[in-house]
Amino acid sequence: MFEGLFQPMHLIIILAIVLIVFGPGKLPDIGGALGRGIKEFKTSVNEEATTPATPAPPAQAAQPVAPVQAAPVAQATEAPKQS
Repeated sequence: MFEGLFQPMHLIIILAIVLIVFGPGKLPDIGGALGRGIKEFKTSVNEEATTPATPAPPAQAAQPVAPVQAAPVAQATEAPKQS
């Protein structure tokens, strides 16, 4: 029935390690923070599902812009001297 990673003995060992690392004083704080996070996530998911998405405002048509003409570039008449 219990095969793989989530065997009962593995879960007991993981819980013991967590208890050793964080200590008994921090576990209620961690559990409370985890519970608040899950509650906020559920609330935001439910709000998203109940409120319809507002449509984006229509994009304004861009006005055509006249092309910019470049100024003429003067050509060098002499080649640079090489030393």
